[in-house]
Amino acid sequence: MQIKADFINPFLEAATIVFRDVLQQDLIRGKIGIKDSPTPSHEIAIIIGVVGSFSGEVVYSMNLDAAYKVSRKLVPGLSDEDVKNEYKDILGEIANMTTGNAMNIFTSAGQSVEITTPNIQETNNTSVRFNKKPTLSINLYSKFGRIEVNVAIA
Repeated sequence: MQIKADFINPFLEAATIVFRDVLQQDLIRGKIGIKDSPTPSHEIAIIIGVVGSFSGEVVYSMNLDAAYKVSRKLVPGLSDEDVKNEYKDILGEIANMTTGNAMNIFTSAGQSVEITTPNIQETNNTSVRFNKKPTLSINLYSKFGRIEVNVAIA
């Protein structure tokens, strides 16, 4: 498997920056593992495509409880019903910020890369299929819950 840290670290660093600066939460890195595809383990997936100097996809995933907690933190006045209706849009904003930070990190390192607009999916209500490709899976922890980051880039 040839997944280089140069491909992974910008996505981890970008998520850490957004959680720290926007959500006032630290992300703590946990276990790293190898999977045969970037298929997420949780109900919510944030799917990002990558092309340029390298290509593949990055999939952030979390459970619904964590998604709701993040949404409440970012928009504290929402009712429970509004959180259930709006959490995808709220996570989309967090994902856009994370993607923008990752792009800046890649650019600062002199790497030419394009990242797609994040796609938020409920994995139990979708037919999204992930191709088999070597994937590095990293767990990040916060008070909101565990976030799995699956990186399948070569």
